[in-house]
Amino acid sequence: MKVFCGRANPTTGSVEWLEEDEHYDYHQEIARSSYADMLHDKDRNMKYYQGIRAAVSRVKDRGQKALVLDIGTGTGLLSMMAVTAGADFCYAIEVFKPMADAAVKIVEKNGFSDKIKVINKHSTEVTVGPDGDLPCRANILITELFDTELIGEGALPSYEHAHRHLVQANCEAVPHRATVYAQLVESRRMWSWNKLFPIRVQTSRGERVIIPPLELERCPGAPSVCDIQLNQVSPADFTILSDVLPMFSVDFSKQVSSSAACHSRQFEPLVSGRAQVVLSWWDIEMDPEGKIKCTMAPFWAHSNPEELQWRDHWMQCVYFLPQEEPVVQGSALCLVAHHDDYCVWYSLQKTSPEKNERVHPVRPVCDCQAHLLWNRPRFGEINDRNRTEQYIQALRTVLKPDSVCLCVSDGSLLSMLAYHLGAEQVFTVENSAASHRLMKKIFRANHLEDKINIIEKRPELLTPADLEGKKVSLLLGEPFFTTSLLPWHNLYFWYVRTAVDQHLGPGAVVMPQAASLHVMVVEFRDLWQIRSPCGNCEGFDVRIMDDMIKRALDFRESKEAEPHPLWEYPCRSLSKPQQILTFDFRQPVPLQPVHAEGTIELRRRGRSHGAVLWMEYHLTTDSTVSTGLLKPAEDEGDCCWNPHCKQAVYFFNTTLDLRVPLGGPQTVTYTVEFRPHAGDITMDFTLSDALDRNGPNPHLKRFGLRVQQQQVTKTSTWTPCCSSEVREEAVPEQFRRRSRIPAGRRREPEAQCVTRHSVSILAPGGSWWQSPGMSPASLGKTGFKPGGTLVGTL
Repeated sequence: MKVFCGRANPTTGSVEWLEEDEHYDYHQEIARSSYADMLHDKDRNMKYYQGIRAAVSRVKDRGQKALVLDIGTGTGLLSMMAVTAGADFCYAIEVFKPMADAAVKIVEKNGFSDKIKVINKHSTEVTVGPDGDLPCRANILITELFDTELIGEGALPSYEHAHRHLVQANCEAVPHRATVYAQLVESRRMWSWNKLFPIRVQTSRGERVIIPPLELERCPGAPSVCDIQLNQVSPADFTILSDVLPMFSVDFSKQVSSSAACHSRQFEPLVSGRAQVVLSWWDIEMDPEGKIKCTMAPFWAHSNPEELQWRDHWMQCVYFLPQEEPVVQGSALCLVAHHDDYCVWYSLQKTSPEKNERVHPVRPVCDCQAHLLWNRPRFGEINDRNRTEQYIQALRTVLKPDSVCLCVSDGSLLSMLAYHLGAEQVFTVENSAASHRLMKKIFRANHLEDKINIIEKRPELLTPADLEGKKVSLLLGEPFFTTSLLPWHNLYFWYVRTAVDQHLGPGAVVMPQAASLHVMVVEFRDLWQIRSPCGNCEGFDVRIMDDMIKRALDFRESKEAEPHPLWEYPCRSLSKPQQILTFDFRQPVPLQPVHAEGTIELRRRGRSHGAVLWMEYHLTTDSTVSTGLLKPAEDEGDCCWNPHCKQAVYFFNTTLDLRVPLGGPQTVTYTVEFRPHAGDITMDFTLSDALDRNGPNPHLKRFGLRVQQQQVTKTSTWTPCCSSEVREEAVPEQFRRRSRIPAGRRREPEAQCVTRHSVSILAPGGSWWQSPGMSPASLGKTGFKPGGTLVGTL
């Protein structure tokens, strides 16, 4: 059987439907799952084991058999813990068939097949009775159905059904209880992820201020939670306005309700300020006494910060209040947590709602279009004053009084900057209805609706009439396109530049004039764990799961660089940052494929966990904007990354300790080839020193490197956000930061409507490729290489 998958054509920006193997989705689900991260979560596993031992002991002390229901068993780990603790029998529920099959093998491998029955069903489909899946109701309920928001994976409905149909009244539950905490803060940085700030522009006619439309200011924002590694946000970036408030608890040993509810907590602000953001997290108590606790608290609220456990499958939440509100120190207020069966949101009120209030505010939904077009990092990028100033300064150098400007980026404010800085006429291309409506609102709010012409059309379909018969003297782009996922996807700008070539006048200027792809080998402090095999977890052999993940990663679409916001994941450089490719936007996309190669020298000791790749855009000869490294990497200390962009990470095999040998530095040799007709790049990396000294290294195959004739290519795969009008940033299910999210859920800020279409992205662009340090003479041999999506293996 074949499945149809949407795949973006990087040369046109359109989506084509192609046939893929029936196992395509399965491999992606496994390869991008959080199982490895969870198995490495020592604190989680240890606390679950302690809680399970205590629960089994309590049941045995009552003279009863310990019958366990394990919902969402995954690898079967918790069921094996229960049997080891003395449970008489376990019924392990797992809806994902490949995972259920793996659980059967893992259970058998560890010798528990006679005590654990794996049931491949959703828990709501499980039956109890003589002919059912369970002969009788269980008296111990074990689950791990939680996400960063606690209830986002459907924990409440699952518990509700289990208590009604699958477990005994007053059963033991592990975890026994969960509590959600909140803390009110003022934070200009985090608030900038949700609102558009005024932008001040100094012009020859005085200061001009770009203001957001009133509709945008009143909009509550995107409906999805913003989940981040809160420990990486500097305390200097927010002011705490309240104590940590326990908002609500759920007792999992009793009947649970999935109905909508609200919970209020009165508090007195610690200082006066503007309430903007609610920081939230939860903890789970594995026993009724609350002695065995697993917490997601950030370091400043943690009882023992030195024992802080790093994890990526559970993080912390950032919620934005519908509107910022002034608070006065000592003047009592009520923070209200609202939730339905899957989502949580907050409001600030002067008085506490009635306890039995049945009318709850509806979940916030964007009604201004901006939060559908711009994700939260994009809001932060637009609000970044230093970045905006770079574009303003670059525009001053290229603008002339008679400039006719054409701006090509999704929902960009560059057109307004160009107008205020003196361009004679400005056109902007918005090829989606949503971006067209949003820009019209912004132009109208700034009285520019008759000053800037919006063209709702694909760039390649532009006609002279659209430009009023004028030739473009300045082509502008940030570039930013909502369909981009990896750093080089915004090279779609180059294909657009090629498509509008006929509309450019003699001597037309393109800004940015060029771009370059950069790479650096790094050692991660923690992120390597999401790709590291576990082997043994709390005494249980889970190598079958390791092998399963490895096979999925070896599948064609899974061998790829992944987008990660590296400001949340500390790392140190092992090599100098190196420019490996350049793209000349002043010329159209070339036609002939070209080959280039070079080396990366490893200069520092450390574990080479992977390579980070990012783009830099050269606005002019003197001005460059980086989407990756913001300042030179130092010998000691962590790298400083652009917080508004995701960088591309290619993970090496983390079980291989690649330390710089005493005899001299290692070098990584790379080769790249660009195929302009497809817009993709093949890329291979080889540890050249290891090959030169010791001959072909068998570890290199495990390391994901090419050894002589071995060659693997990769293409990006993701699941898009689909809308009939909105070209939203596609956030793949496997790339969503929140772990194991059911299809159709909206979790990541970028995602608004997730569907189950699998999409393979090729790079949105192409470019001239030139190896760093290549002489003009050598160009005659290797030529320029146009570029697009990064396809290849490191």
